[in-house]
Amino acid sequence: MLDRDLVAEVLTAARAGGAEWAELFVEDTLSTSIGLLLGAVKDVGGGNSYGAGLRLLYGTKVVYGYTNDTSRAGLLEVASALAKSQGVAGSRSTAGQTDAAGAGGLDFRRQDVAWLYAVRDHPASTAKRQKLEIARRAHAAAQLGQVKTTDVTYADVTQRVLIANTDGDWAEDERVRSRLMVRAIAEDGTNRADGFAGPGASMGLEFFDGTLPEEAGAEAARLANAMLHAGYVPAGKMPVVIGNGFGGVIFHEACGHILETTSVAKNASVFADKLGQSIAGSCVSAVDDGTIPGAWGSVNIDDEGLPAERTLLIDKGVLTSFMVDKVGEMQTGYRRTGSGRRQNYTYAPASRMRNTFILEGEDTPESLISQVPFGLYARTMGGGSVTPGTGDYNFTVLEGYVIRNGQVCEPVRGAALVGNGARDLMNITGVAGDLARGQGMCGSVSGSIPTDVGQPHILISGITVGGR
Repeated sequence: MLDRDLVAEVLTAARAGGAEWAELFVEDTLSTSIGLLLGAVKDVGGGNSYGAGLRLLYGTKVVYGYTNDTSRAGLLEVASALAKSQGVAGSRSTAGQTDAAGAGGLDFRRQDVAWLYAVRDHPASTAKRQKLEIARRAHAAAQLGQVKTTDVTYADVTQRVLIANTDGDWAEDERVRSRLMVRAIAEDGTNRADGFAGPGASMGLEFFDGTLPEEAGAEAARLANAMLHAGYVPAGKMPVVIGNGFGGVIFHEACGHILETTSVAKNASVFADKLGQSIAGSCVSAVDDGTIPGAWGSVNIDDEGLPAERTLLIDKGVLTSFMVDKVGEMQTGYRRTGSGRRQNYTYAPASRMRNTFILEGEDTPESLISQVPFGLYARTMGGGSVTPGTGDYNFTVLEGYVIRNGQVCEPVRGAALVGNGARDLMNITGVAGDLARGQGMCGSVSGSIPTDVGQPHILISGITVGGR
């Protein structure tokens, strides 16, 4: 993407102010989005994002700058500005130094990047009419029951990156992702209910051969119709069975973020000093896995050039690891886990999740439900909010049912789960064997990135349920 000597010259110039380490991240991203409302095209978007970000480390202090001008003059301008930003310019003067290894004496080691998935039907070589047809198929499949409105979005992204640093590391990668999002609204003149499905993968359009657009449309419609005539959930503290797949959003938001060194290093995590201690019920094991072929949150390499890995976070209730990026490693001493991620070149990387989920247990969904005399079955979770650092959360339930005498009974709407991630991990008393994952976009200090959440069905002995 850029000439080796130019990269070396820019990194060398960036360190002229005394920085101990420098990294250049170059990105070229193509994206497409097609939106349908009521089956008619409402918008077609996308474009090309191209630029570079330059990160300097003074100890563990980060200085970051970026530009969309990747000419020699543009890159050196950013490097010079960053080098001067600490007020010690000239303390490491290397301008003009060259040797056989290249500008600034940097001898890059090109990393062989092992692709987790080989794209077959590349979005960049697929006509928009084929992408539009995927959205139309989902719309048609959502016309079930009392669905009156559908809102469908097809999206794909192809991101090419180059990552090089003054340790001599050099890595290049291409990331391809495709996704379909379907919202269905059912109405009967008095009541209204929403349903949503949003499958995605680190794959080309071949993803929709195995995950049919019709399945996404039908699922969104099923959810909307199921909740249309539901009554309101009774409020109170009660046992809750949370469904598999996107049910893992609670673990992701309320627990996952406070296992990132972005929080741990600042002592802003309730788990900061709990390594090696029990933080969950003994039936709970959890991972953050960047190595699942074709998964939405998988990475061949992270945004610091480190290969993906599978990180065991919790083993039978015991905290075994955090998610660690380069700065997090320097601040805490914990080993890097290939978790440095960023939205694009305008962000410095930070420790972030990839595919984060609770592992399968020995129960069945039916056996978990049978243990509940009265409670809530939160089959499908929605969005919510979390207090950073504490893990206190409030999440809506898109699809819920009363459990009475161990049986799933009438549907209920308006439910919200109010709890605390650290406390509720200890209250998980059963985990089923039906692991599934759901796709989403995760926002944090380094922007919005694709992540999978997931879990099997789980039973929590008591959560406060908000309702009427």
